[in-house]
Amino acid sequence: MQRRHDIDTLRILAFGLVMVYHLGMAYVADWPWHLKSAHTAEWLQWPMRALNLWRLDLVFLVSGLALGLLMRRAPPAAGLWRQRSARLLLPLAVGMAVVVPYQAYAQALAGGFIEPGFAAFLWRYAQGGPWPAGAFDGWQFGVTWNHLWFLPYLWAYTSALLLARRALAPLAPRFQALRGAGLMLLPLAPLMLWSLLLRRHFPPTHDLINDWWMHAVYFTVFVYGWWIGTDAALWRELTRLRWWALGGAVLAFGAHLGLRGWLAAPWPWARLAADAVSWWAIVAALGFAHRHLNRPWPWLGWARESVYPWYVLHQTLIIVALSWLMPLGLGPGIEPLAVLALTVLGCWALNDGLIRRVGWLRACFGLAPLRSPSKALQAQPAGQGE
Repeated sequence: MQRRHDIDTLRILAFGLVMVYHLGMAYVADWPWHLKSAHTAEWLQWPMRALNLWRLDLVFLVSGLALGLLMRRAPPAAGLWRQRSARLLLPLAVGMAVVVPYQAYAQALAGGFIEPGFAAFLWRYAQGGPWPAGAFDGWQFGVTWNHLWFLPYLWAYTSALLLARRALAPLAPRFQALRGAGLMLLPLAPLMLWSLLLRRHFPPTHDLINDWWMHAVYFTVFVYGWWIGTDAALWRELTRLRWWALGGAVLAFGAHLGLRGWLAAPWPWARLAADAVSWWAIVAALGFAHRHLNRPWPWLGWARESVYPWYVLHQTLIIVALSWLMPLGLGPGIEPLAVLALTVLGCWALNDGLIRRVGWLRACFGLAPLRSPSKALQAQPAGQGE
């Protein structure tokens, strides 16, 4: 099977947007986050909101697409489930034990809930608290997964899809046959339906248990990705529609802003406009990626393997860099650039200098065992996810 470089590249860029978004969370005004810089800016809310409406939907769609490609050459469903469970749940456990705690420590320390001393915090964290109310995100549970919530969600959706694959597979040809307005509108209808039925009753929590609106949305686009596959005619149609979809997403975002703020329109119209932004932005992203990114970039092999450890590491490194740099008073221009530079340097040093070189660490960060380059190329299917 010929490798789909556009899918690989789109996956890397999708996770890159997640990292950029998390950096922006430290600097956007009036939006709570684990640690906030003194140099927040209100104007960041608009690009952050524009990104927030579709970035995670794209990540889950690409993950479903990757699972579909993986299933073509993978072992039977039970073996694939065991493989994916190890690749998702072990990094989650390691991340919660080793990577994420500093985020909780920095947040609790900045809020005045604990005394300085990371070692003492770790000892208490290992015992599950207890913590003062509001000490950090997830304090109620004693520990937290913070940005790693994506991993249990992806594991749950993978498990559900593998169980339901025989019922869902016959619908793939119908999805792949969509063209023109049908492709622009029909997949959007379930997203709007979930907003109407679930949004007000189940606001986002990222706690896995009570997040039913997000589950409905994310699992729907995950299945869309699985259905899309590599159907050449559908990808040609996505490419043809890319400019229409981009224009539609821009217009829908303008309508969302107008309905949300300027006109103070009642719910649910602003939310439905946001759903349109999500699907049309995804169609545009898929179309532009297939048109311009389906080539073997020199850095693609390294980036394909590095994106998972970078995802696990990046948010903690942002907060570490922010903790170091905020007391220096670097200013609103230099500080975020320095935080970005330290985060990128830290991800690169830990990943290339340590994680990719040590067999057991590779497993802890979701990487396959070390192989010779030729065997790795033969064994890994196109577009493989985490």
